[in-house]
Amino acid sequence: MTSTLPASVDPKVLQGTLDGRWAHVRRDARENLGDRDFLPVYGESMAEARERVTRAAKKLADSGRVGFGFPKEFGGEADSGASVTSIEMLAFADLSLMVKAGVQWGLFGGALELLGTREHHEKYLRDVMSFDLPGCFAMTETGHGSDVQQLRTTCVYDPETQTFDLHTPHQAARKDYIGNAAKDGRMAVVFAQLVTRGKNHGVHAWLVPIRDEHGNPMPGVTIGDDGAKAGLLGVDNGRLSFDHVTVPRDMLLNRYGQVAEDGTYTSSIENETRRFFTMLGTLVRGRVSVGGSAGSATKLALDIAVRYGDVRRQFAAPGEDREIVINDYLVHQRKLLPALAKTYALHFAQGELVSTMHDVQTAVHVHGQEIDEQAQRELESRAAGLKAAQTAHATATIQMCREACGGAGYLQENRLPHLKADTDVFTTFEGDNTVLLQLVAKGLLTGYRDAFGSLDGWGRVGFVADMVRETVLERTAARALIQRLVDAVPGRDDEVPMLDRGWQLKMFEFREKHSLEGAIRRLRKNSTTEGMAPFDMFNSVQDHVLKSAQTHIERIVLEAFVAGVDRTDDPAAKQLLDTLCDLYALSTIEADKAWFLEHGQLTPARAKTLTSTVNQLLRELRPHLVTLVDAFAIPADWKAAAILEEEAGRQEAMAARDAELRVINGETTPEGTATDVDVPPGQ
Repeated sequence: MTSTLPASVDPKVLQGTLDGRWAHVRRDARENLGDRDFLPVYGESMAEARERVTRAAKKLADSGRVGFGFPKEFGGEADSGASVTSIEMLAFADLSLMVKAGVQWGLFGGALELLGTREHHEKYLRDVMSFDLPGCFAMTETGHGSDVQQLRTTCVYDPETQTFDLHTPHQAARKDYIGNAAKDGRMAVVFAQLVTRGKNHGVHAWLVPIRDEHGNPMPGVTIGDDGAKAGLLGVDNGRLSFDHVTVPRDMLLNRYGQVAEDGTYTSSIENETRRFFTMLGTLVRGRVSVGGSAGSATKLALDIAVRYGDVRRQFAAPGEDREIVINDYLVHQRKLLPALAKTYALHFAQGELVSTMHDVQTAVHVHGQEIDEQAQRELESRAAGLKAAQTAHATATIQMCREACGGAGYLQENRLPHLKADTDVFTTFEGDNTVLLQLVAKGLLTGYRDAFGSLDGWGRVGFVADMVRETVLERTAARALIQRLVDAVPGRDDEVPMLDRGWQLKMFEFREKHSLEGAIRRLRKNSTTEGMAPFDMFNSVQDHVLKSAQTHIERIVLEAFVAGVDRTDDPAAKQLLDTLCDLYALSTIEADKAWFLEHGQLTPARAKTLTSTVNQLLRELRPHLVTLVDAFAIPADWKAAAILEEEAGRQEAMAARDAELRVINGETTPEGTATDVDVPPGQ
């Protein structure tokens, strides 16, 4: 297989493809977010980091770049997609600032806007946007994180005083890991069980002052500090407890549930579970932002590792005096390029997700349309799956990049330790990844149940496969394109070229279908097993269920990448992206090669061909490594990695030495030295 890639591709053309629908937000960030307070400072104490990040948050508010998601009448732009994109861009700078901003304007401000009503907006929203009212999002409890529906904090209404009594009944019910709580927060959106007239109506949210104007805790409010963490030193995470705190009736964020003066509870959504998930569904923006921010951190780590690998030399080739740059080693390419391909794939999937989220939320919150429950469920499932995929990829890739830079990657001044520490929590906050994968899988299973009834009514074995074909494969925006490619696959699968896009898509699709069918069969068998408890029915197939979710996510990510390639106009850029898409598809199949062999989708001989094809793709893409990270267009000042400056200078010295050796060895003349020096691309 010979390379058909162009000799060079303009990274600015690639950048245009990557920047997508909200390119103007990305451009504005690159041009204007250059303040030194927005970048990490190595060796800071926790107190110093908190002070700097608070100062930076105020500067960010003063810049006017925090209002994208808020209503226009309050100085915002009512643009959910721009809001998430701006957070993604902020994540290239200091991740503590990104989290601080996400808490203030995403979680606290977002809950106030989306769960509150106009009365709340008029009273508080402008101060939230200006950072004059720093706030917290107090949902998680020490004893209940993922299981929000079972929170233990209570808020009981008393019609005589027309107030709520907010109470933390025991230590496990205290609000924990709450951003902005330890130092800055003056008000919190507190989630608790709403009780009125002796009946619990489930989890709702209230606005609760936690500090007075002097910074002292309000009566009945106990504030603690979570202290030093592995990373995110600039985020003041704390603990909140409430000892029968009085909350006025009008501080209930009552868009989805109202309590009258006499204690009568009403809601436009009668079913408590449905109401709970509708309320939480409005807050999906936070989960989308975390996934996108993880993607930004991954891109930054890859940018540093790729550039370092293009100048760092190690060992000489036999018979040569010059040492080899480490990016020329196949084993190094096997580290960097598949991770880079997956990062591109996830970027396109994130772009589709943000567009979908924007359109769904704009329809409801700007145009006043009724919530499309099907669209909302699909959005939540996609957000959960991609958040899990992107944060897991960030954790693995940043560690790989650290190792790829050797000892230099372990120094704080080279940014990678900061990225590693700051993103580590991403796999468990805004939803634990394992729980999120179960949410994805249960969403797929619910599709079966809604269409075909309960598990024990599914009848014959073949019926399961029919259901998969007919109802399950939720399609991405590129459905027509994907189907056309799949339908065009020629002949037998074991004879189709591995670079045939339709064959790659079929492999991903088969694995998803088969995994889901297997999970359903096991669940159905359990449902007919006498004496088997409902918990055991699901718990015993949890491994299969999570595999189904993983394969589903990887399939929709591939389809998003295929769609991204298809809409690229520039021929050279399209060829490069097409080859990178091949690498994502085939390296993903290779990573799960055992499964495909076990299920007859690869023969041993074809599995060997798969590996050699991946290696060939790596050789083709090697000359474009720096171009691929150039396309991320991360401003040089944002990288804050001394390694890049040092190695560039060292490379100049090495190049001069190599040129001198060539002259000594008679390979060239002094006059020819300047043109023969091996200067790496992108330097």
